[in-house]
Amino acid sequence: MAVVLSYCKPSPPLRRFHRRCGNLWKKGNVRSSRRSSTITAMFWKSNKPAEVREFDISLRDYTLTGSDFEEASDQPRGNVISLSVVSSILEIPQAEWDACALDSSQPESYNPFLSYGFLSSLEETGCAVRETGWMPLHIVAKDESECILGVVPLYLKSHSYGEFVFDHSWADAYRSFGGRYYPKLQCCVPFTPVTGPRILIRNNPFKDQVFDAIVSAMTELAAKLRVSSLHITFPSGVEWNKLKEKGFSQRIGMQYHWQNRDYKNFDEFLMDMKQSKRKNIRQERKKIGTQNLKMRRLQGDEIKARHWDSFYDFYRNTTDNKWGTPYLTREFFHDMASKLGDKVLLVLAEENEEPVAGALNLIGGDTLFGRLWGCRPDSYYPSLHFEACYYQAIEAAIELNLKTVEAGAQGEHKIQRGYLPVKTYSCHYIFDEGFKQAIDEFLVRESNQVDFVIKLLHEDGPFKEKVD
Repeated sequence: MAVVLSYCKPSPPLRRFHRRCGNLWKKGNVRSSRRSSTITAMFWKSNKPAEVREFDISLRDYTLTGSDFEEASDQPRGNVISLSVVSSILEIPQAEWDACALDSSQPESYNPFLSYGFLSSLEETGCAVRETGWMPLHIVAKDESECILGVVPLYLKSHSYGEFVFDHSWADAYRSFGGRYYPKLQCCVPFTPVTGPRILIRNNPFKDQVFDAIVSAMTELAAKLRVSSLHITFPSGVEWNKLKEKGFSQRIGMQYHWQNRDYKNFDEFLMDMKQSKRKNIRQERKKIGTQNLKMRRLQGDEIKARHWDSFYDFYRNTTDNKWGTPYLTREFFHDMASKLGDKVLLVLAEENEEPVAGALNLIGGDTLFGRLWGCRPDSYYPSLHFEACYYQAIEAAIELNLKTVEAGAQGEHKIQRGYLPVKTYSCHYIFDEGFKQAIDEFLVRESNQVDFVIKLLHEDGPFKEKVD
């Protein structure tokens, strides 16, 4: 298989990248040497048209080894794993993709964002496609009988938008030294800052070897495409630790999650809060009724086409005000909902029986994932955002007996509403050794800061001291 890309001549190694330039947020902290300036003149310039090249993206086979393989009765057929790249998830049978996703996360922690339904909707409705800078290059591992052993959601990207692990400053620093940061390979769920396995492998005695084979295939593909880097964002903690041994740089981030301590109802949760926080939440919730608003939670078939059309308008209002360009199309919401069914929970606020705001959630095995929020243009309803996104999610999680609510990226305002900081993870394989060293030094300092902030926020949390 080959792939044709609009491509620019790759940069030679940035060996003169200054080893002390760890603070990549400030360009002034990156010092250029005389030799690096000379090298810069040799690189492709922005006013030169991109060269169209064809790249062979066939991958090497991997041979299973070890005495365990010889003795196992449920071994794959043959001892050779073939690895390949497909340009769309539609080239993979749905049942086999979902089996890999389910085996990787187990039923109790099922992650709907890794499902074939969610990822195929992103492709089929024009959200995660080449034209938007998300070119699918998913990796598939098979045994000698063509049974799928593992899959990876992988994209060739021409930008860093829609990832929620921010590396724009890395791209700026790389470019300032004459390098070309884009395209890059990104292993993730597009537009979705939700932690979960990224290398999806069927249960078998050789999962570790299949994992190694797939990681090797990912780095091999990155080298063939001559990209600057390979990024795996929001992997599980287990994957994060394993990938360090494979030469990946480790990064941590922070989100805010709510934990269900076997609450029977919302009031029981409130009783665990400090008095001032409990009072504030009750006041915020009271405002909803005084504004003549009615809250509704719709699930699965209860959500009609008209509800999705209204929610898309709310979503566009948010994107127009915050980002300017929407990542998701109107068709995506309809298509995704038809595929995921009862895993979709839509919170709507109505005024005089007309929707005025909404929040989208997906239901996992033990977690409610809050994703998107929007409101009617030119309208303002005090405290409605908190009600629709946080309090309704908590009530739903208690009713559904879910352990956690993940309320999306960022937002320290979530803390006083019961959501506490937790770590998130990402891994980065950078080919240029000089640049990798600078990134690693930066990540050490960043990680120390994140750890310190998490500790500080927990010490001054919203719960009574007796609550962990």
